[in-house]
Amino acid sequence: MRAVLTIVHRYAGLLLAGFLFISGSTGAIISWDHELDDVLNPHLTEAHTKGTAQPSLDLAARIAKTYPQARVTFIPLSREEGESLSFGVEPRVNPATGALYKIGFNEVFVDPVSGAELGRRDWGAAWPLSRENIVSFLYVLHYSLHIPAMWGIDSWGMWLMGAIAIIWTLDSFVGFVLTLPAKRKRVTAISFRDWWRRWTPAWKIKTTTSSFRLNFDIHRAFGLWTWGLLFVLAFTAFSLNLYREVFYPIMSTVSQVTPTPFDTRTPTAPNKPIEAKIDFAAIVTAARAEGTRRGWKEPPGNIFYSSPFGLYGVSFFFPGDDHGSAGVGPATLLFDGASGKLVGDREPWKGTLADIFVQAQFPVHSGRILGLPGRILISIMGLVVAALSVTGVVIWARKRKTRVARGQRSLKAAAQSSQTRSPARNRL
Repeated sequence: MRAVLTIVHRYAGLLLAGFLFISGSTGAIISWDHELDDVLNPHLTEAHTKGTAQPSLDLAARIAKTYPQARVTFIPLSREEGESLSFGVEPRVNPATGALYKIGFNEVFVDPVSGAELGRRDWGAAWPLSRENIVSFLYVLHYSLHIPAMWGIDSWGMWLMGAIAIIWTLDSFVGFVLTLPAKRKRVTAISFRDWWRRWTPAWKIKTTTSSFRLNFDIHRAFGLWTWGLLFVLAFTAFSLNLYREVFYPIMSTVSQVTPTPFDTRTPTAPNKPIEAKIDFAAIVTAARAEGTRRGWKEPPGNIFYSSPFGLYGVSFFFPGDDHGSAGVGPATLLFDGASGKLVGDREPWKGTLADIFVQAQFPVHSGRILGLPGRILISIMGLVVAALSVTGVVIWARKRKTRVARGQRSLKAAAQSSQTRSPARNRL
């Protein structure tokens, strides 16, 4: 059985290595996406005009007028001092062709006081790379590898990385079992003390040894010490990438999950968006009234419109708490874009146990559930994942080299033996 598990771990590890190296190294970086963006792009993220900020809805209307081929989909309603406002946009449908306009950007930065446009960019674009989109490039690379849409489906990258996460989750158990002491022949039972004494070396890294042994110890010990966190990262990666396809259906069969309109509605194609009949201002007014009725202390922090689902969402938080803060994220109200009626909500830490479990998937995966300490931990774990990928490949390569050399020596020995016997046959 151990031999079978060794083979499974070897080839699963080889399959996973490249993907996990990319995912781990990018994950260590994007834990600080907001901060890195501020450092790299102050010309976009900073605003220095003094005075009273203009209403965000007015600024959004100005963007819509300036770019009639674009639809505003995200409006920040609160701002941090010295920060610009970032508005999300998407292309409208060209009535002449039925295809989306090519506008070349999906984010517009505005000075909240003067109303001046500070710049635009295509968040998450794969090319061309620049300092303005390098962080978002790494973000998308992390979960989808920038695999392009094919046959009208743009989820291939997420599906692939979700499948990789499933294999990683299962292989983490295989790797753990292989660290346990092998069962000795002709020994029916051993004491726990003896068993632990035999397992203890697996947790240690011996520095006064060969480079191969050091590499092996690093791979095994790192995997053991961080096993629980590695499992959590693998599982949450699966749940996030395959949420609609696998995770939500499974959760719904084993526990009581409260569906949101995003779960019950089928998204439309990108070139067939659902046009909202209620405007942003009316939704913000309704959301503010509903938040007050519920006794929420936080003000509306942003509003978005999802055209594939025909839904508005309003999130409630104090300025700056939308990124890097601890917990499972802000409270959110969902409104129907056609009627303006409240159709769903999300309240942190409320609902069934399954609801809270679902809420926690991204905050746990990103470390944001613990705030700053969690993000530091996830950055370290990203490096651990990358290191395990490299050391695993090195172990395989060294062992393969040894197996090949052993095979060549066997063939050479067999050939020499054959040549030695041949003269004897000739004499006979």
